[in-house]
Amino acid sequence: MITTKTIKNVSNIYKAPAPHMVGDGFRVQNVFPNGNRLGKRISPFFLLDYGAPAYFPPSNKPRGVDEHPHRGFETVTILYQGALEHRDSAGNYGKLYAGDVQLMTAGSGVVHEEKHETEFARQGGTLEAVQLWVNLPKAYKMTAPRYQELSKDKIPVVALGQNSRLRVIAGSFNGHKGPASTFTPVNLYDIQLKAGDSVTLSLAENYSTGIVTLKGSVSYNETHAAKEVEIALFDTVGEEINITAITDATLLVLNGEPIDEPIFAYGPFLMNTEQEIIAAIDDYNAGKMGHLK
Repeated sequence: MITTKTIKNVSNIYKAPAPHMVGDGFRVQNVFPNGNRLGKRISPFFLLDYGAPAYFPPSNKPRGVDEHPHRGFETVTILYQGALEHRDSAGNYGKLYAGDVQLMTAGSGVVHEEKHETEFARQGGTLEAVQLWVNLPKAYKMTAPRYQELSKDKIPVVALGQNSRLRVIAGSFNGHKGPASTFTPVNLYDIQLKAGDSVTLSLAENYSTGIVTLKGSVSYNETHAAKEVEIALFDTVGEEINITAITDATLLVLNGEPIDEPIFAYGPFLMNTEQEIIAAIDDYNAGKMGHLK
């Protein structure tokens, strides 16, 4: 028997607000939640900041964000241009270059800093990056911190048409499995589509789906168009999304199993209740999440 897959329709398209600075080294647009209050509609994804290409002049002191805590979620950093350096209180240290991806599971609590890599800062240059926050289910919010550094050569690249490509960071695409290990089932794709090229994504029903157009413009299912720094949300029903590039485009596909649990967020903490937030603040102030040396 032949089964026909149904289209996953666009429900809304939102434009990110104007850029702002995070620390002194990241000029970002908060694609969600602050831009459009998506809430549970994009669970398990909670926050996405996009740093469009921005030039930073030479500096002897690396710019970035100084020591700060997290608890209750995971961060995914995707670097498109430039170089970054990471340190955390669990003893992890790493450098990211163009094409690399980093996953940090804050879990029960970690303190870290995110800076421009020393030599990149000294020479100056263009930085472009995404940071995504992925919620953890209640059962894993107090798991031990974990760090995954995925160099670009570890990330499968799938050719699309003549000059387009899709990178599988997490989950799978057409039999290609991404290297990232996650606590909630997710598909995370980085797509570069040349003007006129198309790709059809087959995604599970009942999963949340959002596609961010970082650069360029695309059409979805021949019904909706999205421009740079816009996120398209899709219905949970249906399985297939057809994407055609109107101009050369860079896309980030977010697809994941929703977490049907309460959310209580405060600053760098993402928990289920206000009491858990208070406990996180107390634990950080008491030094239980550690400090950088």
